[in-house]
Amino acid sequence: MPWRPERARGRRPGQARQRARRAQGRHAWREAQGFRFSWLNGDRIVHVLSWPQGQTAGDLGEAVQQRKEAGVIPEDTVRLCVMGDGAEWIWKHVQALWPQACQVLDSYHCSEYLHKGAKVQYSAPLHALAWVEATLTRLSMGKVGWVLGGLRRMQPTSEAALKAIDHCWVSLNDPRGRTHYRTFRRGGYPLGSGGMESSNKFICHVRWKRSGAWWYEVKSNQMLALRCAKYNGTFHQIFTRHQRQKSAA
Repeated sequence: MPWRPERARGRRPGQARQRARRAQGRHAWREAQGFRFSWLNGDRIVHVLSWPQGQTAGDLGEAVQQRKEAGVIPEDTVRLCVMGDGAEWIWKHVQALWPQACQVLDSYHCSEYLHKGAKVQYSAPLHALAWVEATLTRLSMGKVGWVLGGLRRMQPTSEAALKAIDHCWVSLNDPRGRTHYRTFRRGGYPLGSGGMESSNKFICHVRWKRSGAWWYEVKSNQMLALRCAKYNGTFHQIFTRHQRQKSAA
């Protein structure tokens, strides 16, 4: 999110009192946290609900909890699958809300960890690619222990390689039950985060990242809420409720 802090509001001393303080808040970026609910119907991903916001991990957990209590997903009649990256706080929320769900580490993030480690460990690009492909094959077969053991036996070629290898080991050891990609594929579960990235593109990026656009946090979240309402199919409901509240006031 191209973000501008609240202190950048108003004016600052200068010629004719026209020097905006906005320039003091440039080049600040904040990550948006969000989630997406979808139906998987054969090869089609059917969008149900998206909710990205400039929010903390705790705020995101509360938002997911609210949607769960609202019964957006009929948990008793569908198979649940939750996909996320390697952030541990995501899986804490998942375990608390949907302990029965199939948990999948996004294959793109998994591959990204391995490619970064191989790049600093191997000088020859072909050797790095061969190691990554072999490692991904072992992971898809459920042989996570083999991969972790191989990482521990690997001899780092530099200090940077040592850090990268350790990062790979931690990134695969913590979610070791979420990388059985062949089993997931046979079960019909998604493996990549393409659906979430598509939601980010059409809801967030198209409106947020326009040329020269910078946002205060409150206004950016309000705009995102309207964008979500549009793509979630609740736009008219929200404005009808807003008009009723104004009439009642």
